[in-house]
Amino acid sequence: MDGTGPDAGPRTRRRSRRDRTGAASSMPLVEHLYELRRRLGIALAAIIVTTVFGYVWFEVALFGLPSLGALLKEPYCSLPASARATFTADGSCTLLGTGPFDQFMLRLKVGATAGVVLAAPVWLWQVWRFVVPALRRGERRYAVAFVTVSTLLFVAGAYLAHTIAPQGLGFLLTIGDEVQTTALTGQSYFAFVLGLLVVFGISFELPLLVVALNLAGVLPHATLARCRRGIVFGLFAFAAIATPGQDPISMLVLATALVLLFELAVMVARVHDARARRRTAQTSDDLDTPSDIDTTPSPLA
Repeated sequence: MDGTGPDAGPRTRRRSRRDRTGAASSMPLVEHLYELRRRLGIALAAIIVTTVFGYVWFEVALFGLPSLGALLKEPYCSLPASARATFTADGSCTLLGTGPFDQFMLRLKVGATAGVVLAAPVWLWQVWRFVVPALRRGERRYAVAFVTVSTLLFVAGAYLAHTIAPQGLGFLLTIGDEVQTTALTGQSYFAFVLGLLVVFGISFELPLLVVALNLAGVLPHATLARCRRGIVFGLFAFAAIATPGQDPISMLVLATALVLLFELAVMVARVHDARARRRTAQTSDDLDTPSDIDTTPSPLA
């Protein structure tokens, strides 16, 4: 009867979990800071581990996959030999290093970038666990969906960038090859490739941002439809500025992809606003409908 018997165990445990969730949302500022420090420590530890893994993977093939350096160097090595400077007697595909620490710093930078990407599930989960007590149940459902979709969009953008990198790089290296041959250093080449991957990956988050603002009621479909031309022009201008190599191929591919993703987001916003209007109209009709009350006068006794 007092809730302390053997049959009350599961119920008590469930109540304690709810109490912990409620306490997490109302904890004082100092405890929030301690919680933030703990989450950041776990995320940083995961990034350090994956950075070491990326540093090793840069030159070592692991799990049946080619090395990370070979994967990133593939766009350059796929170019014709006439478009590449040769530094070896056998004509193999290599990049140029001009300093004694270039190789170490290059591996460290690429390994750190790979570490942040590979550790994304861990630090995204830590961010999620930090903010989840302040969210309602419906908002938590949306948050999980948005994290999943954002990850898939970033991967899709990076894959597209890796696919079109040879075309953009080939244009840049062969536009004046009758006068000079560009000898790419490892630092400049990997900065170009990684920058292209990151720009495409982040840019592909555009439809998610538009849909989020629409769901929040900040950006209705009517506004998107009215400003469509200006937004499309802005996307082309953004692609022209954001692409690292400033080559027309990467610019056009990025701009076209962003326009298509934006149109998809506009369609989602249109469907959402139409459903919201139908729900509002149905609620208004229910409020205007009189209740079923018998108004017939009763006979006097």
